[in-house]
Amino acid sequence: MTWAVVFFGAAVLVAFTPGANNLLGLHHGMTQGVWKGLAGLLGRLAAFTVLIAAVAAGLGQLLAASELALTVIKWAGVAYLVWLGGRLLWSTFRTGRTAHVQAPRSTESVPAPRIARKEFVVAITNPKAILIFTAFVPQFIDAAHGSFSARIAILGTVYLLAEFVAGATYIGAGALVKSFRLSRRATRNVDRGTGVVLLGMAGALAASSS
Repeated sequence: MTWAVVFFGAAVLVAFTPGANNLLGLHHGMTQGVWKGLAGLLGRLAAFTVLIAAVAAGLGQLLAASELALTVIKWAGVAYLVWLGGRLLWSTFRTGRTAHVQAPRSTESVPAPRIARKEFVVAITNPKAILIFTAFVPQFIDAAHGSFSARIAILGTVYLLAEFVAGATYIGAGALVKSFRLSRRATRNVDRGTGVVLLGMAGALAASSS
């Protein structure tokens, strides 16, 4: 099982890389609290589980090899990130009000299923996530030891664990900031900053060649 330990170390580095899902996890931890942040993380892990199952079934390689499929997924991801970022920015300007991080009701402002759905869609529409499971993960598979599907299932589980560790860390960091009881202006700036970064990520995804 040494190969699984080596893979876990590599997977942790990949999982901790700043991206849209980790940014959302940080933001949800800051504005919604730990439990709702973890609900979002479960949505992300559900999306990755779907991708792992697709690779194990042999569909991932076909999808990765299809330029049309990756292009459709890429632009769906771009559109969703623009919608998320734009909506978050607009919410800070359309009225003079914003959610108080320190208010007891702030953790109830967004239903947990909606947060989970948001992270699921962001993860499933990211072509780079598909490439992780079709190019990165198979590098650790030795065809001489066990079936491809079984090894993919094991490595997929290890990657989900790494993603959980990374996601929980970002959520915890956000919750730590939340505990400082930010002012209304600071909270509004957090929302605006998150919206701007999401729009920037949408632009980077749109400009990417994948």
